[in-house]
Amino acid sequence: MVGKQGRFMNTLDKFKLNGKVAIITGGAGLLGVKHAEAIAEAGGIPILWDINSQQVYERSLEIAETYNVKCLGMCVDITDFGKVTDALTEVMNIFNNANILINNAANDPKVSPVQSSTLNRLENFPLSLWQKDIDVGITGAFLCSQIIGNYMVHHGGGVILNIASDLGIIAPDQRIYCNNGLKDREQPVKPVTYSVIKHAIIGLTKYLATYWADKGIRVNSISPGGVYTDQPEQFVKKLTYLIPMSRMASNDEYKAAILFLVSDASSYMTGANLIIDGGRTCW
Repeated sequence: MVGKQGRFMNTLDKFKLNGKVAIITGGAGLLGVKHAEAIAEAGGIPILWDINSQQVYERSLEIAETYNVKCLGMCVDITDFGKVTDALTEVMNIFNNANILINNAANDPKVSPVQSSTLNRLENFPLSLWQKDIDVGITGAFLCSQIIGNYMVHHGGGVILNIASDLGIIAPDQRIYCNNGLKDREQPVKPVTYSVIKHAIIGLTKYLATYWADKGIRVNSISPGGVYTDQPEQFVKKLTYLIPMSRMASNDEYKAAILFLVSDASSYMTGANLIIDGGRTCW
């Protein structure tokens, strides 16, 4: 490809994020840290927002030292309009820009297949827990998109990436959590909120992509599959049986896709949902 000044542009150059500021919500979590590493490896400046103050500061220091880049960890409640606004102002005061937003934060309750967990069952699921999950998983993504996206509208555009899930495409297969020693009403299940929120994240992606298409803002989502983190052997066996590639993802297997979606390498891509799940949703 030839650039504006006639210079040949190497395809790999499009993946570079030199100096670009990327805000990552849920930045201290398992995948949030990996998203930040991808930004750092491409020369960008990762800004980690998380409700866990100690963890977010520790992770940001680790990334800064490992990759020799600027990296900021901030304790931010993304369900609070004022706190999100204040956090963006602080980012602007330090870095004078915000080019990328990765909406990664979500409550992800761990389901134990070896013990009873009646609270998560639909018939028992408390409204208070429903609201808490919705507040973080979808309201937080909305507020960050509204506030940071509006900044991007008036400052040359940007990129928003929403982290969905394979459970934003399909419903959870509750059989993988089943414990043969428990009665039906006692069986552990993936709670209703997780799948509902991840479906909603994909809907939010499409709405924002079309709403801001003429403002230089691209909005996409990614639907990753489950990451292996030493889950019980029986659970892994049941889950991988549902995956054509017969394995779960490693914790760094989404980094290249994240970089593609937030960089100019995906410059003609908006409103899309990239599914990376080992083929699970094909079946």
